[in-house]
Amino acid sequence: MTESKIGIIVQARMGSTRLPGKIFKKIGNKSLLEHIFYRLKFLKHSVLNVIATSDLHGDDRVQEFCKKNNIECFRGSESNVLERYYLCAKKYGFKNIIRLTGDNPFVDIEELDNLIDLHIKTNSDYSNSFENLPVGIGAEIFTLESLEKSYYEGKDPHHLEHVNEYMLENPQIFKSTILIPPQEKNRHDIRLTIDNEEDHKKACFIVDNSENEYINTKELVQLVIQYEKYI
Repeated sequence: MTESKIGIIVQARMGSTRLPGKIFKKIGNKSLLEHIFYRLKFLKHSVLNVIATSDLHGDDRVQEFCKKNNIECFRGSESNVLERYYLCAKKYGFKNIIRLTGDNPFVDIEELDNLIDLHIKTNSDYSNSFENLPVGIGAEIFTLESLEKSYYEGKDPHHLEHVNEYMLENPQIFKSTILIPPQEKNRHDIRLTIDNEEDHKKACFIVDNSENEYINTKELVQLVIQYEKYI
């Protein structure tokens, strides 16, 4: 396996039950989406970034964001996210696909680089860094073949809604690898995803109380602890 044709597909849409329009909510001087793509600039591996959004009229704003920021945009089914990913990956000819979501503004780029290295070195079908890192800063990467198999064989409703479910449910089919991060990042009890207004307040506190534009995981953890004492 080579690292050619690696794509990062960020699933993002305006619709959100608990926090509508959260992908454009400001966290400091950047929107949530802007934070994601700012951090991706520090990735060492060569990748193509794509936002995969829905074909609903409400997500026209996502497409406008892509045009303004020179980011590829793919539009597909709102409910069948698995199909959206598969068709997007096929369109761009990706051999390995990194899945990120519009919920997570603080992706650990250093560990994302390590995850890509591990995935390629082990010739895995599916690899992730979720297990030990704080919730919301990990990532996953899978081959096009694995995504294609999931697309054609994963027919249950939860398979269509969650891209990785079929792979996770069938470890006998897919060779999976888990990235083990350094001990100091082993804080799965820390939550850094944005799902509701309280999560957004926490993210704003983090950005407002850091002097660094790129906030590393160690500082993120410290600021979450500080925030929880503050509230």
